[in-house]
Order: sequence, then structure tokens, then C-alpha cells
Amino acid sequence: MYVVPGSSQGQKYGIIKLVIYMGIIDNVIDSAIDAFRFKDTIFYKENSDLQDRYDALKRLNDEYPNNNDLISELFIIKKGLDGENEIAYQLKKAHIGMYVLRDVKVKYEDLTAQIDYVIITPVYIYYVECKNLVGNITVTDKGDFIREITINGKKIKKGMYSPLRQVEAQREVIRKIWDSNTSNFKKFFASKYFEYYRRVLVVAANQDTILNTNYAPKDMKYKILRADALVRQIEYDFNHRGNDEVLYSRKSMEELAKSHLDYSSKDIIDYYEFYKSKYCSNIIGNDELRDRLIEFRKQRSNEMGVPAYYVFTNDELDKLIEVRPQSIEALKKANILTPIKIKTHGELIINEINR
Repeated sequence: MYVVPGSSQGQKYGIIKLVIYMGIIDNVIDSAIDAFRFKDTIFYKENSDLQDRYDALKRLNDEYPNNNDLISELFIIKKGLDGENEIAYQLKKAHIGMYVLRDVKVKYEDLTAQIDYVIITPVYIYYVECKNLVGNITVTDKGDFIREITINGKKIKKGMYSPLRQVEAQREVIRKIWDSNTSNFKKFFASKYFEYYRRVLVVAANQDTILNTNYAPKDMKYKILRADALVRQIEYDFNHRGNDEVLYSRKSMEELAKSHLDYSSKDIIDYYEFYKSKYCSNIIGNDELRDRLIEFRKQRSNEMGVPAYYVFTNDELDKLIEVRPQSIEALKKANILTPIKIKTHGELIINEINR
């Protein structure tokens, strides 16, 4: 179709072409900006309370072996730590640019919150509750969490406290801190968007867990996901942001990370002493037991006029400290000493271990 230059129809087509060209230019500019945009994952705070607990429990478990309370606590802490580490691994693979704070404890007046992860992206901030549970999780149409585990071949369903309500309560503490540090003018305009830009997520970190949210309320489904879907959800939110959304610069994201760190708790807990007092107050440590058994061996060998290794050798000493048999039966079962040594010294050795 031929268009006469200068006619109204020609002007209309000229405007359309201009709009198309401008759109192309905008796309080119957006692509150029995106190509040079900060896309790394920066762990602004990477240390974890669970790691500190785990290290303390491992040390105590070495010093006080066969302590069932320590072993049980160590198992629970290890599961939680593995979950946090899995999320860290997933976030490090992201490519949208973010600042991450791990294990943030905050307090406002009498309210406290311990947030597993704070993820600051160019548009949204995410508060993440990590769950590394054994078994499968179903979210009902009422938003309740049901956990299914198998014990001795029998499936057992149990209700559990909603981790989503838990992380929402944590966000509420953050909100109170934000309110107390924000001008009334800013609160007037920004308060109603607080939850929109500060989102909550529950992440099931156990890769063997089946997460069923088919019947969950619609507004909950995208908030509950597996660890391997975390980055995809963040990328989806970023790519489907509104056209009028303003992206945080790297500097702004770092300032937000710093602000979260600034109002976090700086309390330092000595978990070694905490767990030692809780689980080992009536149990002697390896070094003390070693000194006690060496002194016993010395006295016994002097009494009987025999070399010390006739009572027990250094290798046998190490095994006695490691196993800590509590009875003659346990000592026999451990296969540490010869029958003649058990018959001659066994009761006395058990007495020293249990003393």
C-alpha cells in the first residue's frame, strides 16, 4: 500500500514506526543494563548458630563418648544444619544478584525472632524458614501442615505447627523494628506495601521429602517450596515484577543487608559450656578419666608387683576410655581385655570408670 508523504495517513504510520523504533531502543537499553547488572550472590553474613552448636556438640561427643543425650542432640542439630547448607548451596547458584544473611536474630522489646535466611534481591526481600524434616508434608485446604512419617512399616500422620505462621511472625518483628526507625511521612506511603516487598517463604530442605501443596490455599502455594525450587521462585518473581518497579542498586542492597545486621542480636553463647552443663555435668571427660585410670594402673601394678602393662596396655587404655564400659558384661562384650585381666582387675576398672 502506497502512503502519500505528508498526508494524515502518512503521519499516522510515521508515529507507529516511531513508537516501534522507541520500543526497540528501550529493549536494547534494558538488555544492555541487564547485561552489566550485578548478578552475584554475596553472603553478607554466613556464620550460623547451628554450626556453632554442632561444633560444640562434636567436641563434647569426642570427650564424652556414648552419651545418648549428646548423640540425640547432635543428630537433631545436624539435620537442621544440613538443611541450611542445602539452601546456601542453592542460593550460590543464583544469577540475579542478591545479598544473603544467614541466621539473623532480632529483638524488639519483648519480642524475638530467629530468621534462617534473609535474602535481599533487586526488588524484594525474602524471609526464609528452613525445614529439614524426615517424612512427607501435606498442606490442607485450611492451610494446616500435616507430616507423614513411617515407623516400623506403619505410616503415621501428625499435625505440626505451621512454619509459615512462624516466619510471618518473624517478619512482624522486623516490621515493628522498621516502624520504630521510620519517619511518619515514609510510613504513610510505604507501610501498606511492607508485606508486598518483604515476602516470606518456607523451604523444605530434605530432598527426599514429598511436598504436597495441591490443596493448599492459593495465596500459600508459592510460599511453600522445596530447596531446589527456591531460586526458580525468586527468579520468577524478579522476571514478573511490575514495569514500574525500581531495581535496587548493589549499593542499596548492601545497605539493606547492613541495616538487618545492625539491628540483629550480638549475643555470643558458649555452646560448649551450655551443652556440657546440660548433658555432661555428672560425667568426667576423657582427659580426667585417662589420668584416673593411669593412676589406678600404677597403684595396682605396685600392689601386685607386676609391670603396668599386665594391668592394661596403653592401647587397651585408649579403648577403655573410648568405650567406657559400665559393667563387667559390657567389658567382656567390648573385647578390650583378656579374660584373665578381666577376672583380676575388671571390677576395679569398672569402679574407676563409674566413680
